[in-house]
Order: sequence, then structure tokens, then C-alpha cells
Amino acid sequence: MEKKTVLITGATSGIGLGCARKFAQNGYKIILNGRKQDKLDAIKQELTTAYHAEVHTALFDVRDRQAAQTALGQLPESFKQIDVLVNNAGLVFGVDKEWEGNLDEWEIMLDTNIKGLLAMTRLVVPGMVERGRGHIINIGSIAGDYTYPGGSVYCATKAAVKMLSDGLRIDLVDTPLRVTNIKPGLVETNFSVTRYRGDKAVADKVYQGIHPLNGDDIAEVVYWTASVPDYMQIAEVLVLPTNQATGTIVYRK
Repeated sequence: MEKKTVLITGATSGIGLGCARKFAQNGYKIILNGRKQDKLDAIKQELTTAYHAEVHTALFDVRDRQAAQTALGQLPESFKQIDVLVNNAGLVFGVDKEWEGNLDEWEIMLDTNIKGLLAMTRLVVPGMVERGRGHIINIGSIAGDYTYPGGSVYCATKAAVKMLSDGLRIDLVDTPLRVTNIKPGLVETNFSVTRYRGDKAVADKVYQGIHPLNGDDIAEVVYWTASVPDYMQIAEVLVLPTNQATGTIVYRK
């Protein structure tokens, strides 16, 4: 049986790295995308050693559409037929009020979380349609359902991920392709460190008093949605720590 191929954006840490490990463990060929070659090389070495996986690294920022197009055009023949696209690359900066935020940081968020996802979808999905098989898994967020103080722009980007996922599912309804939107709640990754501009002490406080999820937990959900029978489409999954009820209602011990 021919191995399937998964392309994971933002694969060098957090949820993306968890997904790379989970799919490699289950026999997939892996295309790792990230912005730092040394990290990509280290993860490739890990996956080939631990799981004997076939791995290709794709160095580009999803914000750079031309670089993404070039990298995908240069995929080795054995990696060209992508079966699963995990649109994971995303980030957030700051907890500023909307009328006080940094326009440059907003632009990076919009370009990564929305335009980067759209570019990858546009570049990869036509091949899936042509082959008559494929699965697009978008990493959204509970933030797309519940706006919280200091997060309006980020929340808007994740609301966009939901709408884009739903719209793509409609556009593909006459094909065998599947579209899934995964919406995590509190997940302890480098995400909050980026949000607080490198201040890990402040970032750690986000998870105090609660047992948060981690990147591997979300990877389990991602892989499950990809492994159900072909006639089944998991459209959306909201996954939270046990003591989180909504985007803002959290019980901390």
C-alpha cells in the first residue's frame, strides 16, 4: 500500500511538531515547513531515526506566497502528491486594546493566520481535486468563537479560519475531499511566549492553576480526523482542557 503524504506548516514547534511526530509514527511521508533550516533539519533527523519516516523539509514563510509556490514546485517526485494539508502556521502578538494595537504586528498576524492559510490552500488543493483525494485540516481556535479582552484581531483571524473552512467545505462538496477545522482552547506551547514578546515568566502565568493541553494532545485529534473512513468528514472539533468551559471561563486551582 502506497504511503500517504502530509504537509504541515509551522512544523518546528508546538502543535505542528506534535503533528509531524504523530503522522510519522503512523507511516506517513512528511513535508515539514518552517522558517529555520536548523530546526527543520533537527526534526527531520528525529523522525527518520525514531520512525524511519521519509521526510522532506520546505523552508519558507507562509506569508511569502512566491517562496511557498517555489518550494512546492521543487518537491521531489515522491512527495508531490499531498494527501493531507495541515494549515497550522499561526501566531499572535500582544494583548493590546484594538485602538492601541501595533499595526505592523496586526499585519503579520493577518498575513500569517489568514493570507498564509489561503495561499497554501490555493497552492495544494487543486492537485487534490485533480487526484480525487485529499484532506485539508485547518488549525483554528476557540478564539474564533469567543472574543476576549486584548485579543480582538487574533480572534478575528481565527473566526476567519472557521469561515474559510466552512466555505471550502461547501466548494468541495461535489468532490471526495474533506475539510476539518480544529479549535483548541488553552494549549501550552511557544504561542504565549510570542504573544508576550518573549517574556516567558508572564506567558507561564496563562497556564497557572489549570492542566493545559499540549501540542501532542492536539496532534492526536488532528490525526484522528485524518484517519476516519473516507465516507466520514469531521467538520469541526472544539477541544479544551477539562477545567475550561469557554474562551474566558476557566477554573484555576
